[in-house]
Amino acid sequence: MARPKLYSEEEIEKIMPMFPYWDRDDKKIVRELVGRDFINAVGMVTSIAIVAEKMDHHPDIFLYGYNKIRVSVTTGDQGGLTELDFNFARAIDELGFHI
Repeated sequence: MARPKLYSEEEIEKIMPMFPYWDRDDKKIVRELVGRDFINAVGMVTSIAIVAEKMDHHPDIFLYGYNKIRVSVTTGDQGGLTELDFNFARAIDELGFHI
């Protein structure tokens, strides 16, 4: 399978408004989530992990403060953001987790 091409800054600037829950952090996109409690947050992490595994695109996931989650994703072998990252972000948004 061909690897996705690296997006230009112009492409990223056009795409980012379609992802209001996500922020840019250099060569990554990042989303912060808050669970109702610890077990809910762990369940959210598990849901995100299942999506990542199905897509074969694995983010950094950080669980902190007992119910807070930070998810960041990039396409490492391309050195930045690609279609794969935004497809992942869309899939996470479709899980229905709200800030």
